Amino acid sequence: MAPGPMSMARRRLMKIGDWRRRIDEIDRKLVELLNERSRCALEIGKIKHAEHLPLYQPEREKEVLQNAERNNSGPLTDAAIRRLFERIIDEARAAERDAMDEQGEGSKEAAE
Repeated sequence: MAPGPMSMARRRLMKIGDWRRRIDEIDRKLVELLNERSRCALEIGKIKHAEHLPLYQPEREKEVLQNAERNNSGPLTDAAIRRLFERIIDEARAAERDAMDEQGEGSKEAAE
């Protein structure tokens, strides 16, 4: 794997606190990206609901997992990447389900 944007000399000079601050920044970016991904999944959920499509689409899930593994350059193993993405997909599906339930409840309330 090719080194990231930091020079090797800079890496040698970094202390544990520096590494932890770097991890904190990466974590912030991960949270931002995960929420952006979730917003996309929610929009897809709205389309599925409107078009009466099933929430669970195993072929698409398989495609997402294969893409994640294909994009993996380590040091995490493909199995680790797969487990992480399985969890991300589970949480996205739960958010879609919650959104569909809210849409359904909203319709019931409007009818009452």
